[in-house]
Amino acid sequence: MEEERDFVVFTDDDGNDFELDVIDYFDYKGEEYAVLIDANQECDCENEEECDCETNVYIMKIIVNEEEDTEEFVSPADEDMDDLIEIVQARMEDDCECEECDCEDCDHDTEHCDCGCHNKE
Repeated sequence: MEEERDFVVFTDDDGNDFELDVIDYFDYKGEEYAVLIDANQECDCENEEECDCETNVYIMKIIVNEEEDTEEFVSPADEDMDDLIEIVQARMEDDCECEECDCEDCDHDTEHCDCGCHNKE
């Protein structure tokens, strides 16, 4: 079963629209944040076991306007960025279980990994 994904359209300073894919939500200091990646960024490493392509990751604070039933994604405060980056890095590492197997008889790096990091479809 495929997981439902959230996409958000932003407009840059030149008026160009671009789409980001929300890959995670988390709370920090009582506020909600989102981790986003470029939904259209292409990778040429589809069939390679290890991908060296860089992916831009964005951290945005979510402001909810309950009266208008909308969400606004804004840049976090500069003083929070170091903590937010650390949180996101830890969350992304926790999502991948590739090298956390205690088994001695199997190769969980690719064979039994279900975190999706080896699925290049």
